[in-house]
Amino acid sequence: MLRSRGLSEFLFLALLLAALVGLFGLLSDHFWSLGTLQTVTNRIPSLALAALGLTFVLVAGGIDLSVGSVSAVAGAVFGWCVADRGMPVAVAAGAALGAALVCGVINGALVNALRMPSFIVTLGLLEGARGFAYLVTNSQTKYLGERLALLQATPVGGLSVAFLLAVALTATAHFVLTRTVLGRHLVAVGTNEEAARLIGVSPTRVRAVVFGISGLLAGLAGLCHVARLGAADPNAGSGLELSAIAAAVIGGTSLMGGRGSMLATFIGVLIIATLEAGLAHLGVSEPMKRVVTGVVIVGAVAAESIRARIAARRARQGGL
Repeated sequence: MLRSRGLSEFLFLALLLAALVGLFGLLSDHFWSLGTLQTVTNRIPSLALAALGLTFVLVAGGIDLSVGSVSAVAGAVFGWCVADRGMPVAVAAGAALGAALVCGVINGALVNALRMPSFIVTLGLLEGARGFAYLVTNSQTKYLGERLALLQATPVGGLSVAFLLAVALTATAHFVLTRTVLGRHLVAVGTNEEAARLIGVSPTRVRAVVFGISGLLAGLAGLCHVARLGAADPNAGSGLELSAIAAAVIGGTSLMGGRGSMLATFIGVLIIATLEAGLAHLGVSEPMKRVVTGVVIVGAVAAESIRARIAARRARQGGL
Protein backbone atom coordinates (compact mmCIF):
# COMPACT_ATOMS: atom_id res chain seq x y z
CA MET A 1 0.00 0.00 0.00
CA LEU A 2 2.75 2.46 1.03
CA ARG A 3 4.89 1.49 -1.93
CA SER A 4 1.93 1.93 -4.28
CA ARG A 5 1.23 5.38 -2.86
CA GLY A 6 4.89 6.36 -3.11
CA LEU A 7 5.05 5.16 -6.71
CA SER A 8 1.90 7.06 -7.66
CA GLU A 9 3.26 10.27 -6.13
CA PHE A 10 6.58 9.81 -7.93
CA LEU A 11 4.78 9.28 -11.24
CA PHE A 12 2.70 12.40 -10.59
CA LEU A 13 5.88 14.43 -10.10
CA ALA A 14 7.40 12.96 -13.26
CA LEU A 15 4.26 13.88 -15.21
CA LEU A 16 4.34 17.39 -13.73
CA LEU A 17 7.97 17.78 -14.84
CA ALA A 18 7.09 16.52 -18.33
CA ALA A 19 4.13 18.92 -18.47
CA LEU A 20 6.39 21.86 -17.59
CA VAL A 21 8.90 20.85 -20.27
CA GLY A 22 6.09 20.52 -22.80
CA LEU A 23 4.49 23.84 -21.84
CA PHE A 24 7.71 25.85 -22.03
CA GLY A 25 8.62 24.09 -25.25
CA LEU A 26 5.39 25.27 -26.81
CA LEU A 27 5.75 28.82 -25.48
CA SER A 28 9.42 29.24 -26.39
CA ASP A 29 11.07 28.48 -29.73
CA HIS A 30 14.40 27.36 -28.26
CA PHE A 31 13.46 25.61 -25.02
CA TRP A 32 13.46 22.15 -26.59
CA SER A 33 17.18 22.00 -27.32
CA LEU A 34 20.27 20.15 -26.16
CA GLY A 35 21.73 23.43 -24.97
CA THR A 36 18.78 24.07 -22.64
CA LEU A 37 19.00 20.51 -21.29
CA GLN A 38 22.70 20.91 -20.55
CA THR A 39 22.15 24.33 -18.97
CA VAL A 40 19.40 23.04 -16.67
CA THR A 41 21.22 19.89 -15.59
CA ASN A 42 24.59 21.55 -15.07
CA ARG A 43 23.15 24.34 -12.91
CA ILE A 44 21.38 22.12 -10.39
CA PRO A 45 24.11 20.14 -8.55
CA SER A 46 24.42 22.69 -5.72
CA LEU A 47 20.67 22.77 -5.15
CA ALA A 48 20.35 18.99 -5.46
CA LEU A 49 23.08 18.29 -2.91
CA ALA A 50 21.72 20.83 -0.41
CA ALA A 51 18.19 19.45 -0.86
CA LEU A 52 19.34 15.88 -0.21
CA GLY A 53 20.94 16.87 3.08
CA LEU A 54 17.90 18.90 4.05
CA THR A 55 15.62 15.96 3.27
CA PHE A 56 17.51 13.81 5.77
CA VAL A 57 16.95 16.49 8.43
CA LEU A 58 13.27 16.97 7.56
CA VAL A 59 12.51 13.25 7.66
CA ALA A 60 14.02 13.15 11.17
CA GLY A 61 11.66 15.92 12.25
CA GLY A 62 14.06 18.89 12.09
CA ILE A 63 14.94 21.65 9.68
CA ASP A 64 18.23 23.18 8.56
CA LEU A 65 18.08 26.83 7.50
CA SER A 66 21.86 27.18 7.41
CA VAL A 67 22.68 25.16 4.27
CA GLY A 68 23.13 28.24 2.07
CA SER A 69 25.53 29.89 4.50
CA VAL A 70 27.38 26.64 5.12
CA SER A 71 27.91 26.23 1.38
CA ALA A 72 29.36 29.76 1.36
CA VAL A 73 31.71 28.80 4.22
CA ALA A 74 32.97 25.82 2.21
CA GLY A 75 33.60 28.01 -0.83
CA ALA A 76 35.29 30.69 1.30
CA VAL A 77 37.59 28.20 3.02
CA PHE A 78 38.49 26.64 -0.32
CA GLY A 79 39.25 30.05 -1.83
CA TRP A 80 41.34 31.09 1.18
CA CYS A 81 43.34 27.86 1.12
CA VAL A 82 44.06 28.06 -2.61
CA ALA A 83 44.38 31.80 -3.25
CA ASP A 84 45.89 32.97 0.04
CA ARG A 85 47.84 29.94 1.23
CA GLY A 86 48.70 28.23 -2.04
CA MET A 87 47.51 24.82 -0.87
CA PRO A 88 46.92 21.97 -3.32
CA VAL A 89 43.35 21.72 -4.59
CA ALA A 90 42.75 18.36 -2.92
CA VAL A 91 43.88 19.65 0.47
CA ALA A 92 41.82 22.82 0.09
CA ALA A 93 38.74 20.79 -0.86
CA GLY A 94 39.23 18.58 2.19
CA ALA A 95 39.51 21.65 4.43
CA ALA A 96 36.36 23.12 2.87
CA LEU A 97 34.34 19.96 3.42
CA GLY A 98 35.74 19.68 6.93
CA ALA A 99 34.59 23.22 7.75
CA ALA A 100 31.11 22.44 6.43
CA LEU A 101 30.97 19.23 8.44
CA VAL A 102 31.93 21.16 11.58
CA CYS A 103 29.02 23.54 10.93
CA GLY A 104 26.66 20.58 10.69
CA VAL A 105 28.05 19.04 13.86
CA ILE A 106 27.60 22.35 15.68
CA ASN A 107 23.96 22.45 14.59
CA GLY A 108 23.33 18.93 15.84
CA ALA A 109 25.20 19.50 19.11
CA LEU A 110 23.31 22.69 19.92
CA VAL A 111 19.92 21.19 19.09
CA ASN A 112 20.70 18.20 21.31
CA ALA A 113 22.36 20.09 24.15
CA LEU A 114 20.00 23.06 24.40
CA ARG A 115 16.81 21.18 23.50
CA MET A 116 15.94 24.10 21.28
CA PRO A 117 13.97 23.89 18.03
CA SER A 118 16.27 23.28 15.09
CA PHE A 119 14.61 26.22 13.35
CA ILE A 120 16.10 28.63 15.91
CA VAL A 121 19.51 26.99 16.10
CA THR A 122 20.04 26.80 12.35
CA LEU A 123 18.67 30.30 11.86
CA GLY A 124 21.43 31.48 14.18
CA LEU A 125 24.07 29.55 12.25
CA LEU A 126 22.67 30.95 9.01
CA GLU A 127 23.84 34.37 10.19
CA GLY A 128 26.97 33.20 11.97
CA ALA A 129 28.27 31.08 9.10
CA ARG A 130 27.62 33.86 6.60
CA GLY A 131 29.62 36.23 8.77
CA PHE A 132 32.44 33.70 8.96
CA ALA A 133 32.47 33.45 5.16
CA TYR A 134 32.88 37.24 4.96
CA LEU A 135 35.70 37.16 7.50
CA VAL A 136 37.60 34.40 5.70
CA THR A 137 37.38 36.15 2.32
CA ASN A 138 37.74 39.66 3.75
CA SER A 139 34.34 40.32 2.12
CA GLN A 140 35.91 39.92 -1.32
CA THR A 141 35.31 37.46 -4.14
CA LYS A 142 38.37 35.30 -4.75
CA TYR A 143 38.80 34.43 -8.42
CA LEU A 144 40.25 30.94 -8.80
CA GLY A 145 40.01 30.22 -12.51
CA GLU A 146 39.71 26.53 -13.34
CA ARG A 147 41.03 25.10 -10.08
CA LEU A 148 37.92 22.88 -9.84
CA ALA A 149 37.49 22.38 -13.57
CA LEU A 150 37.11 18.63 -13.04
CA LEU A 151 33.63 19.12 -11.59
CA GLN A 152 32.58 21.07 -14.68
CA ALA A 153 33.98 18.55 -17.18
CA THR A 154 31.30 16.99 -19.38
CA PRO A 155 32.36 13.38 -20.04
CA VAL A 156 28.89 11.94 -20.79
CA GLY A 157 26.43 13.55 -23.19
CA GLY A 158 27.33 17.07 -22.16
CA LEU A 159 26.46 16.33 -18.53
CA SER A 160 28.93 17.66 -15.99
CA VAL A 161 30.80 15.59 -13.43
CA ALA A 162 29.03 17.64 -10.74
CA PHE A 163 25.62 16.61 -12.10
CA LEU A 164 26.63 12.96 -12.33
CA LEU A 165 27.93 13.17 -8.76
CA ALA A 166 24.59 14.60 -7.64
CA VAL A 167 22.76 11.73 -9.35
CA ALA A 168 25.05 9.16 -7.72
CA LEU A 169 24.61 10.72 -4.28
CA THR A 170 20.84 10.82 -4.80
CA ALA A 171 20.85 7.07 -5.44
CA THR A 172 23.06 6.54 -2.38
CA ALA A 173 20.83 8.71 -0.18
CA HIS A 174 17.76 6.84 -1.43
CA PHE A 175 19.39 3.53 -0.47
CA VAL A 176 20.31 4.85 2.98
CA LEU A 177 16.80 6.13 3.65
CA THR A 178 14.93 3.06 2.38
CA ARG A 179 17.27 0.12 2.94
CA THR A 180 19.32 0.77 6.06
CA VAL A 181 18.80 0.79 9.82
CA LEU A 182 19.70 4.48 9.87
CA GLY A 183 16.91 5.22 7.42
CA ARG A 184 14.36 3.39 9.55
CA HIS A 185 15.57 5.27 12.62
CA LEU A 186 15.17 8.61 10.84
CA VAL A 187 11.58 7.82 9.96
CA ALA A 188 10.85 6.55 13.47
CA VAL A 189 12.24 9.68 15.16
CA GLY A 190 10.48 11.99 12.72
CA THR A 191 7.16 10.18 13.14
CA ASN A 192 7.13 9.92 16.94
CA GLU A 193 10.27 10.73 18.90
CA GLU A 194 9.00 9.35 22.21
CA ALA A 195 7.88 6.08 20.65
CA ALA A 196 11.24 5.77 18.89
CA ARG A 197 13.03 6.27 22.22
CA LEU A 198 10.92 3.56 23.85
CA ILE A 199 11.96 1.00 21.22
CA GLY A 200 15.65 1.77 21.70
CA VAL A 201 16.31 4.40 19.02
CA SER A 202 18.42 7.36 20.16
CA PRO A 203 16.92 10.62 18.83
CA THR A 204 20.06 12.44 19.98
CA ARG A 205 22.29 10.26 17.85
CA VAL A 206 19.96 10.47 14.88
CA ARG A 207 19.90 14.28 15.00
CA ALA A 208 23.69 14.43 15.29
CA VAL A 209 24.06 12.23 12.20
CA VAL A 210 21.53 14.02 9.99
CA PHE A 211 22.84 17.50 10.74
CA GLY A 212 26.38 16.28 10.05
CA ILE A 213 25.25 14.85 6.70
CA SER A 214 23.41 18.07 5.86
CA GLY A 215 26.50 20.14 6.61
CA LEU A 216 28.75 17.89 4.55
CA LEU A 217 26.44 17.91 1.53
CA ALA A 218 26.04 21.69 1.82
CA GLY A 219 29.83 21.94 1.72
CA LEU A 220 29.97 19.83 -1.41
CA ALA A 221 27.27 22.08 -2.88
CA GLY A 222 29.52 25.04 -2.15
CA LEU A 223 32.42 23.44 -4.02
CA CYS A 224 30.16 22.79 -7.01
CA HIS A 225 29.20 26.46 -6.98
CA VAL A 226 32.86 27.49 -6.90
CA ALA A 227 33.58 25.16 -9.82
CA ARG A 228 30.73 26.63 -11.89
CA LEU A 229 31.68 30.27 -11.27
CA GLY A 230 35.45 29.84 -11.04
CA ALA A 231 35.37 31.99 -7.90
CA ALA A 232 34.71 31.85 -4.16
CA ASP A 233 32.00 34.39 -3.38
CA PRO A 234 31.01 35.03 0.27
CA ASN A 235 27.51 35.87 -0.98
CA ALA A 236 27.15 32.46 -2.62
CA GLY A 237 24.25 30.30 -1.51
CA SER A 238 21.96 33.15 -0.51
CA GLY A 239 18.44 31.74 -0.63
CA LEU A 240 19.69 28.20 -1.25
CA GLU A 241 17.97 26.96 1.88
CA LEU A 242 14.57 28.18 0.64
CA SER A 243 14.99 26.54 -2.75
CA ALA A 244 16.15 23.31 -1.07
CA ILE A 245 13.12 23.31 1.22
CA ALA A 246 10.89 23.96 -1.79
CA ALA A 247 12.43 21.04 -3.70
CA ALA A 248 11.97 18.69 -0.75
CA VAL A 249 8.37 19.78 -0.12
CA ILE A 250 7.47 19.58 -3.81
CA GLY A 251 8.87 16.04 -3.65
CA GLY A 252 6.42 15.20 -0.87
CA THR A 253 8.72 15.45 2.16
CA SER A 254 6.69 16.35 5.22
CA LEU A 255 7.68 19.44 7.19
CA MET A 256 6.35 17.59 10.25
CA GLY A 257 8.85 14.76 9.85
CA GLY A 258 8.60 11.01 9.28
CA ARG A 259 8.06 11.11 5.54
CA GLY A 260 10.22 11.84 2.52
CA SER A 261 11.85 10.47 -0.62
CA MET A 262 15.28 11.29 -2.01
CA LEU A 263 14.24 10.44 -5.56
CA ALA A 264 11.17 12.67 -5.29
CA THR A 265 13.33 15.47 -3.85
CA PHE A 266 15.58 15.21 -6.91
CA ILE A 267 12.54 15.47 -9.17
CA GLY A 268 11.54 18.52 -7.13
CA VAL A 269 14.95 20.04 -7.90
CA LEU A 270 14.43 19.37 -11.61
CA ILE A 271 10.99 20.97 -11.46
CA ILE A 272 12.40 24.14 -9.87
CA ALA A 273 15.29 24.27 -12.35
CA THR A 274 12.93 23.73 -15.29
CA LEU A 275 10.58 26.41 -13.99
CA GLU A 276 13.42 28.93 -13.66
CA ALA A 277 14.86 28.09 -17.08
CA GLY A 278 11.45 28.24 -18.76
CA LEU A 279 10.60 31.60 -17.23
CA ALA A 280 14.00 32.93 -18.30
CA HIS A 281 13.35 31.76 -21.88
CA LEU A 282 10.06 33.63 -21.82
CA GLY A 283 11.80 36.80 -20.73
CA VAL A 284 10.06 36.97 -17.35
CA SER A 285 11.66 39.50 -15.03
CA GLU A 286 13.54 38.43 -11.92
CA PRO A 287 10.91 39.84 -9.53
CA MET A 288 8.14 37.96 -11.34
CA LYS A 289 10.19 34.77 -11.28
CA ARG A 290 10.40 35.11 -7.52
CA VAL A 291 6.64 35.59 -7.33
CA VAL A 292 5.99 32.45 -9.38
CA THR A 293 8.49 30.42 -7.37
CA GLY A 294 6.85 31.63 -4.16
CA VAL A 295 3.44 30.58 -5.42
CA VAL A 296 4.82 27.13 -6.27
CA ILE A 297 6.29 26.76 -2.77
CA VAL A 298 3.05 27.78 -1.06
CA GLY A 299 1.08 25.51 -3.37
CA ALA A 300 3.37 22.58 -2.57
CA VAL A 301 3.06 23.15 1.18
CA ALA A 302 -0.73 23.47 0.86
CA ALA A 303 -0.90 20.23 -1.12
CA GLU A 304 1.17 18.46 1.55
CA SER A 305 -1.10 19.79 4.29
CA ILE A 306 -4.21 18.61 2.45
CA ARG A 307 -2.60 15.20 1.84
CA ALA A 308 -1.76 14.85 5.54
CA ARG A 309 -5.33 15.69 6.58
CA ILE A 310 -6.79 13.21 4.10
CA ALA A 311 -4.39 10.49 5.28
CA ALA A 312 -5.27 11.19 8.92
CA ARG A 313 -9.01 11.05 8.15
CA ARG A 314 -8.61 7.73 6.34
CA ALA A 315 -6.59 6.36 9.22
CA ARG A 316 -9.32 7.34 11.70
CA GLN A 317 -11.98 5.80 9.50
CA GLY A 318 -9.96 2.62 9.17
CA GLY A 319 -9.70 2.39 12.96
CA LEU A 320 -13.44 2.59 13.44
